[in-house]
Amino acid sequence: MVKKIMKRLKTKPILPDEFKTSDSVYFRKPGNESVVGSGTYGKVFKAIHVYTKELVALKKIRMEGERDGFPVTAVREIKLLQSLKHVNVVSLQEVMVEKNDCFMVFEYLSHDLTGLLNHPTFKLNPAQKKDLAKQMFEGLDYLHRRGVLHRDIKAANILVSNEGQLKLADFGLARFYAKRRQLDYTNRVITIWYRSPELLLGETQYGPAVDIWSAACVLVEIFTRHAIFPGDGGEISQLDKIYAILGTPNSRDWPGLKDMQWFELLRPTARKPNVFADKYKERVTPAAYELLEAMFQYDPAKRPTAGDVLEHPYFAVEEPAPQQAIE
Repeated sequence: MVKKIMKRLKTKPILPDEFKTSDSVYFRKPGNESVVGSGTYGKVFKAIHVYTKELVALKKIRMEGERDGFPVTAVREIKLLQSLKHVNVVSLQEVMVEKNDCFMVFEYLSHDLTGLLNHPTFKLNPAQKKDLAKQMFEGLDYLHRRGVLHRDIKAANILVSNEGQLKLADFGLARFYAKRRQLDYTNRVITIWYRSPELLLGETQYGPAVDIWSAACVLVEIFTRHAIFPGDGGEISQLDKIYAILGTPNSRDWPGLKDMQWFELLRPTARKPNVFADKYKERVTPAAYELLEAMFQYDPAKRPTAGDVLEHPYFAVEEPAPQQAIE
């Protein structure tokens, strides 16, 4: 007896007319209609899989001016993303080559945090703000436990789905860091409004505290809908913006201040008082104010970790409890 296996061919799916003309398995509208943003190293397109109808984000990898083949920065980002799997970190589905172009294929989320906070009609209540903040720190805690520095935390790099699911995105500047020994990294990272004072003063041996400072800046935006330190793009201007609110730092608060590489070069001309309490104490809850104050400490060694932040009374005790924001 010979067992004969009969294979029944699947019926070919019937595609809508616009999908039939698509050169790619990921259909996107012509021209710039499908462009939804720009990452650190390339444009991002909204696309739909012609067979599964799944929405995706295609991040085009810039190849111009690359003499050595594939960009090393993109290799680092792909390798790093492949090692990450967390509900609050954007998921890399595949890497696709198409007509000499290379794309990273990500899950699609409909909003970024900047757009959500600036939406004219959609308003977040305190419980929803707390939930978004909690998700951000859960994602950050996961990264830091895995030995990853994001190095570009800002509202525009945080995505939110229609169901209120928050995910950290744009890992173009992220990298693994050495937990047990100090290594030198570039300080030309993090969008300048969100850059910590030690980076602005030239520090090259840093750790997760730089992400905590950036996350604190995002937290202020979640609470107040405005940036806390909007500078004009230069290190001196940015330090002035920070000093104008948190006061001029001294060696008592920050023992390593005078050891900073650019301290003498960017030495403040006048001493400014700390007016953070005057500006924000009445605008946020007592526990939220206490948390922000802890994260905005000049000395990076004194800032809480992402795990410490999640255990803070603002998340653990103070009412209201976090509630997911659904569109």
